Amino acid sequence: MADHNELGKTGEAIAADYLEKKGYKIVDRNWRYNKKELDLVGFDKDYFVVIEVKTRTSDGWESPKEAITASKIRFIVEATEAYINENDIKEEVRFDVVTLIPEKNGWKIEHIEEAFHPIL
Repeated sequence: MADHNELGKTGEAIAADYLEKKGYKIVDRNWRYNKKELDLVGFDKDYFVVIEVKTRTSDGWESPKEAITASKIRFIVEATEAYINENDIKEEVRFDVVTLIPEKNGWKIEHIEEAFHPIL
């Protein structure tokens, strides 16, 4: 597996653990619809939450959250609609982003609740 793929998988595992400690219930990881993927899917209180995880080695060129483009949002929304239909989700939907950058003694984690709204 390429180094960037390994970094991404590590970041997703750390993000899931971080969110679970905050009370989220993670129910799916790397859920696929066609060629689209939802990194983390879960529940936070009364919300069904789709979490996009962005892990970078540094924020020197582009911060991880800047990598979430309008095109990426459309992909996430399309896959989310499929997930909702397949799993009969009734809760209100929210889109969160978790960004991770490794530091000397751990990880710099930023959790942005309701990071974006669907672009149709």
